[in-house]
Amino acid sequence: MAQGKKLVIVESPTKMRSIQGYLGDDYEVLSSVGHIRDLADKKDIPAEDKKAYGKYSIDVENGFDPYYVVSDRKTKTVAELRRALKSADEVLLATDEDREGEAIAWHLLETLKPKVPVKRMVFHEITKDAIQAAVGNTRELDLALVDAQETRRILDRLYGWDVSPVLWYKVKSGLSAGRVQSAATRMVVERERERMAFVSAEYWDVEAQASSTGAAFGVRLVRVDGGQLARGTDFDDTGKLKKAVVVLSEADAEALAAAVDAAGTATVAKVEAKPGTRSPYAPFTTSTLQQEAGRKLSMSAKQAMSVAQRLYEKGYITYMRTDSVALSTQAIQAARSQAVALYGDSAVPLKPRVYKSKSKNAQEAHEAIRPSGERFRTPASVSSGLDREEQRLYDLIWKRTVASQMSDAKYETTTITLETEAAGKQVEFTASGTVYTFKGFLEAYEEGRDEKRNAQDSSADQSLPAVAVGDELAIGESVAKGHRTTPKPRYTEASLVKALEEHGIGRPSTFASIIGTVIDRGYATKRGQALVPTWLAFSVVRLLEQHFADLIDYDFTAALEDDLDAIARGEQNRVEWLKSFYYGSENQVGLRQVVDNLGEIDARALNSTRITDDATLRFGKYGPYLEVVDPASPEAKPRIVNVPEDLAPDELTADKARELIDAPVAGDRVLGENPENGKIIVVKDGRFGPYVQENDPVSDDDSVDEATGEVVDKPKKKTKKDAAPKPRTASLFRSMSVDTIDLDTALQLLSLPRVVGADPATGEEITAQNGRFGPYLKKGTDSRSLESESQIFDVTLEQALELYAQPKYGGRKASSALKEFEADPVSGKPIRIRDGRFGAYVTDGETNVTIPRGQTPDDVTFEIAVQMLADKRAKGPAAKRGAKKAPAKKAPAKKPAAKKPAAKKPAADKASATSDAEKAAARSEAAKKAAATRKANAIAKADAARAAARAGS
Repeated sequence: MAQGKKLVIVESPTKMRSIQGYLGDDYEVLSSVGHIRDLADKKDIPAEDKKAYGKYSIDVENGFDPYYVVSDRKTKTVAELRRALKSADEVLLATDEDREGEAIAWHLLETLKPKVPVKRMVFHEITKDAIQAAVGNTRELDLALVDAQETRRILDRLYGWDVSPVLWYKVKSGLSAGRVQSAATRMVVERERERMAFVSAEYWDVEAQASSTGAAFGVRLVRVDGGQLARGTDFDDTGKLKKAVVVLSEADAEALAAAVDAAGTATVAKVEAKPGTRSPYAPFTTSTLQQEAGRKLSMSAKQAMSVAQRLYEKGYITYMRTDSVALSTQAIQAARSQAVALYGDSAVPLKPRVYKSKSKNAQEAHEAIRPSGERFRTPASVSSGLDREEQRLYDLIWKRTVASQMSDAKYETTTITLETEAAGKQVEFTASGTVYTFKGFLEAYEEGRDEKRNAQDSSADQSLPAVAVGDELAIGESVAKGHRTTPKPRYTEASLVKALEEHGIGRPSTFASIIGTVIDRGYATKRGQALVPTWLAFSVVRLLEQHFADLIDYDFTAALEDDLDAIARGEQNRVEWLKSFYYGSENQVGLRQVVDNLGEIDARALNSTRITDDATLRFGKYGPYLEVVDPASPEAKPRIVNVPEDLAPDELTADKARELIDAPVAGDRVLGENPENGKIIVVKDGRFGPYVQENDPVSDDDSVDEATGEVVDKPKKKTKKDAAPKPRTASLFRSMSVDTIDLDTALQLLSLPRVVGADPATGEEITAQNGRFGPYLKKGTDSRSLESESQIFDVTLEQALELYAQPKYGGRKASSALKEFEADPVSGKPIRIRDGRFGAYVTDGETNVTIPRGQTPDDVTFEIAVQMLADKRAKGPAAKRGAKKAPAKKAPAKKPAAKKPAAKKPAADKASATSDAEKAAARSEAAKKAAATRKANAIAKADAARAAARAGS
């Protein structure tokens, strides 16, 4: 790099390319690809520092000083930044203007230790004007924001590392707890508890058709002898009536319907016409964007944020992590101009709309989420540069922003009340209709709605005829309608985000990852859009409520966010606050004191829920089951009854439990005899799914139930000498059922792998088989995935050869990619995430990297994908088997020096024991090789255990 250039560091490779074009040759723009360092793992802390930092990588006794290390994946990035820094005359830290962005900038400053001037450059959109304005308006690093981020990171480490082990020992290994994730899990569980406690009630009404001069409209019974008829809203959350109303039975409703038809006429008693207005919604914040993307586009919160990140980095929208609903003067003018151009002069009010939020946190510095630039690009004009998901989200943001500056919608609601006498009772019917006299902002946008309770009570809007009080109308076609009250709907991702925000828990920018963690940990599953808690979540929440009540309290959790905001504003000292949280104070019991005084925890009680007098739901190693006690022999060993995996907790009622208990126990169903060897083929339903098995012929000691086809074994003693080879087994395809599979299909399964034919070019045999990761073809060591299990039996040799003629990864189908990104900066080829035989992987057509376990394709952003490919290339080709390389010795890390916020100077780098990138890369490679070996051994051991379990089930 030529002398005199300025080094600009951003956190995103996509931003890097966009900004470089706006700044020109006098600047070099590089990316940190997110955080370059984080709290150390225990193994990375030198022996001499383990006493102070060993438990949390935090010295809790000395100012909660954190021990940071540069990530193994970022050693090459740091080396590249240091290279560029050598010839730079100025550094501009251009990471996002929020706590995370400020912390990334601080870590860069601490690690690189530049000797040239350093400035903080911030912007809210990636346009030429915004970037050039940011270069001319730099500021100092905001250490209060850094303190707030560091405090949150330390808080989460202390919380998670102290509470999670309790869950491992008392509920299940591999679980986690966190200040926001645990509160979110509790919300989902509490909603399910409400549904379990809810008692549905029945109520009836009457609907009829009224007509005036041939114009018919629907009416609904609302009063009987002056008493208001029951509606769903008259029942509380437990299903009980909240006030005195008339509750009709089915017989009463049908009698009234017949009487109304007999009467034949009704008189107009009242006509009310009420005008009304609806105002547009504020522009999107992070939270409302996640909610609307869920409602209207069926995107998860994580997916919505990932797509929004891409739109921001490509320069289409402003920064997508914000709690502000405010728009700049430039944006207001752009929205108003576009509304007038599209919908006319009356589409906007005389004065611009100004929105304000009540939030006081640091993200208020940003605008609301809106299209970037001083003139908004329409969705049609940008479609060529966006993929489908980006196009859909941009369209949503554009419509919401334009609509936010448009005029109110105006409407008029007319309600007609009819009276008549039926079966000696005075009854009243009503009908309502709404007509919009001016649509206003609704021309551009209408917000989606979450599922509502008692929707059956709402009358559909309809066109009503002009009538006057005293008019007599014909009435007939009366029908009695029955309704049942419903419990509160389960949370969706959108409604959970809304609830978290209303409680003040967490930050909208973290909601996506929090909900992802709740699902990944097995605390909830998705049924359509609804989040259904698992019994595992019930056990976890029960433990936290009983032993960590303060930590899971909604008000306490919200107060933590307020305190972090105070630290971000410089109003609170982070060390004093952490001392109060961890060690306790006059106002709260410290985390350390709670953990040290837990006392005895009854794990069995935590994992138990009484369903009936004789049945208890228990959560065990392999999931939920019913433990049933025989009332006649209470001391006898309880009977175990499996609970279907797809049965939601609120669906396990006493009646359902009795149904499961009384259901006949399914045994092994005999399909027939294998004509080749005379062995008996049976189908079984094992712990790991249904499968067929080939057994020896039935002996004299066994019998077959002629009615059910089940083999009934008589008990017999076996010795080691009696041990025989394990019988052949084969798993059923997903499309097959234990109840319907026949002998021919079972024999086909047992015959796998199927020989498709031989490759005429090499003579190698090609087989089709079903594996752990789905159906595939195999030729020597080369494999190809099949699209469906049925192809195992149907694929021809010609089709197999055609499949092998195509590239192994990518290119077979343009639509097969799970996600697509821009071109890789090194190879220049598009980056895609594909689903392969061994799971999802990242590829640019040349280099392939498997996505680690515990992560999903939604977790992988463009920056992460670029880094994964770069790391794989840096490692070079895999070493040949048998070649051994001595691991590089690891130099001890230096003890980090304390940070000095007041001086606003970088502290000693706690990250590095050495600045030598090559040594760090060698350590990284050795560690990864060891981890890969451990992983392979663990997989092999798990596979063997599964095979043994299946054979024995």
